[in-house]
Amino acid sequence: MNPAHILVVDDDENLRWVLQTQLEDMGYAVSTAEDGHQAVAAIEKEPPALVLTDLRMPGLSGMELLDKIRSEYSEVPVVIMTAFGTIQSAVLAMRAGAYDYLTKPIDYEELGLVVSRVLEHFRLVEEVRSLRASLDRKYGFENIIGRSEALLSVLDTAARAAQSKSTILIHAETGTGKELLARAIHFNSRRRDRPFVTINCGAIPRELLESELFGHVKGSFTGAVGHKAGKVEMADRGTLFLDEIGEMPGELQVKLLRLIQQGELEKVGATSPVKVDVRFVAATHRNLRAMIEDGTFREDLYYRLAVIPLELPPLRDRAEDIPELVEHFFLKIREKQGRPDLVLPPALLPRFQDYRWPGNIRELENVIERIVVLARGDEIAFGDLPDFLRRERPAVDMLQLELPPRGLSLESVEKELLVRAIEKFNGNQTHAAKYLDISRKALICRMEKYGIRRKAVEGQDEEELDRPESAHLS
Repeated sequence: MNPAHILVVDDDENLRWVLQTQLEDMGYAVSTAEDGHQAVAAIEKEPPALVLTDLRMPGLSGMELLDKIRSEYSEVPVVIMTAFGTIQSAVLAMRAGAYDYLTKPIDYEELGLVVSRVLEHFRLVEEVRSLRASLDRKYGFENIIGRSEALLSVLDTAARAAQSKSTILIHAETGTGKELLARAIHFNSRRRDRPFVTINCGAIPRELLESELFGHVKGSFTGAVGHKAGKVEMADRGTLFLDEIGEMPGELQVKLLRLIQQGELEKVGATSPVKVDVRFVAATHRNLRAMIEDGTFREDLYYRLAVIPLELPPLRDRAEDIPELVEHFFLKIREKQGRPDLVLPPALLPRFQDYRWPGNIRELENVIERIVVLARGDEIAFGDLPDFLRRERPAVDMLQLELPPRGLSLESVEKELLVRAIEKFNGNQTHAAKYLDISRKALICRMEKYGIRRKAVEGQDEEELDRPESAHLS
C-alpha cells in the first residue's frame, strides 16, 4: 500500500523542512508549499490525503485556502497550524470546516497523533462511502431487472414511497422478488444507514413466532435461559420486512397492530412495553381481502399495513423482460459454474418467453442454472432445454374464444378457466394444475386471489372449487 500523501503549507522554510522530515520519518509521503497559491496548484495536480496549513501567510491566507478546499475538494481534510496566542482563529477555522488544529511550536508527538487520527477517520469515511455505493448498485431500484410498463409503474410508486414513513404492503406471487423490492425501498429511504431486518412469518412455528418477533425475558417460558431481543427490537430506527404476513396467527396480529399504532412492543414475559421506531414493509402472496371475509386476517391490521399497496407483477405479465432476465442470470451462473465460454444462442430466447413461469423469477433462475450445468457443448442446444421449454404450446385460438363487443374482464376469464380445468379432472387440483401448465401451489394461489371458496370432494384428497360467476368463454 502506498504511504498517505500529506501537503504541508507554511511560509516558514525551516518549519516546512522540519515537518517534512518528521512526517517522512513516520512513514508518510510529504510535499510542501510556501503559500496558499502554491498549495492550490499542488492540490489541482494531485489531491493529497491531508493538508497541514498555517493560518497566517502572505497572499492567499490559510483561511482562504481552507474555503477553497472545502468548496472544491471536500474529501481532503485540513488541519490548521496556529500560534498559541491566536487559538481563537483556529476555533473559527474549525467552524469553517477544518478537522483539527495544532499550536506552534509544534509538539511532534501530538503531530503524529493528530495526523494518524485524521487519516484513520477519513479512511473509515471512504470505506462507508464505498460500501454505500456498493449497496446502491446492489439494491437500487434501477437494478431490479426489467423495463416493462407493469414493472416500472410499481418501481415508480415504490421509489416515491421510500422516503416516507408509511407502511407498505407488497402483494405478489412466490418467486417474484418481494424481498428484493423491500430492500430497495429501505436502501433508498432515510433509514438506509439503519438495520434492514427480515422475518418470514410462514417459516417459523407458531409457538416460536412471538418470541422471534417481539423477544422474551429470562424465565418467561421453559428454555428461556436469558433475555432475547426480537426482530422488531433489532430493526429499531430501521425497517422490518414481514414476509408472508398472511401466515401470521390471529393472536399475533393483535400485538402487531398495537405495535404499529403505538410504537411499543411487549416482550414475552415482560411487565412493561419498550418504545421502538420501526418502518414496516409487509408482503404476501395470499388474498388478504378474502382472508378478511373468512375471518382469518384482521381488517384493521390490513388497512394499517396497506397504506401504500404495491402489486408486483408475475413474470407471465412482463414477458418482454424475460430476455434481459435470461441474459443476466446466464452470465452470472456461467461464471459461478466455471463455464465462461458457454454461449446461449438468441434463437432460443422465444422458448423462454413462451413459457408462463408459474414459479416466476426464482424458477427462471433455477432453470437457467440447470441448463448451464448440464449443457453438453460450448453452445446451448435446443436439446439442452428442459422438456417443458421444448414442448409446443397449443394455439390460443383453439380455445374458441368469443370476444364480446363491449369488452370483458380478463380476471373473470382466468377464473372460469380454473373452474373448467378442475371440473375436467373432477376436482383433482394436481391434474388441473398440470393441464394448465402451472404448479399446484400456483393454482391454489390463484384460487385465493379470486376469493373462491373450497369444499371437499367426496372420495378424494384434493379439493374442488365452487363455480364462480360466468366468464366470457364459449
